[in-house]
Amino acid sequence: MAKAPLPAIRSLPSWLLGRAAARGRALVAEALAAEGLKMWHHVVLSAVRDLAPVAQADLGRGVSLDPKDVVGILNDLQSAGLVERAPDPRDRRKNAVSLTEEGARLLVRCEKAAREANDALLAPLSAAERDRFLDLLLRISGTDA
Repeated sequence: MAKAPLPAIRSLPSWLLGRAAARGRALVAEALAAEGLKMWHHVVLSAVRDLAPVAQADLGRGVSLDPKDVVGILNDLQSAGLVERAPDPRDRRKNAVSLTEEGARLLVRCEKAAREANDALLAPLSAAERDRFLDLLLRISGTDA
């Protein structure tokens, strides 16, 4: 039997994390696609829920997306009836974005689908291993939970 190539690369934590992340993204993307949503659309929809009413520029900064990408995603979400834009009550020169009732319902379904996809990703781990794994990921991710 032939030995797997790249043993030095395959032993690197960064390579293993990248492979696990790619698998996780694929599982979540597939689950979201079943609900008719793409990954970044889900992220923006979730951020709108958490921040609404939110100015488009603030939304883009909040999810670390280029402003033109945010506009495109918001156009898609608005066309689908999931968000609405209205003049910002604090600054009429800006648009504030909010979820519609349909957007809120879809977001609940997508969050459930994403949780189930993550459960599938972590299925080989016991509950205690999952907790430990998530704690370790938070410690090395450089993010605030």
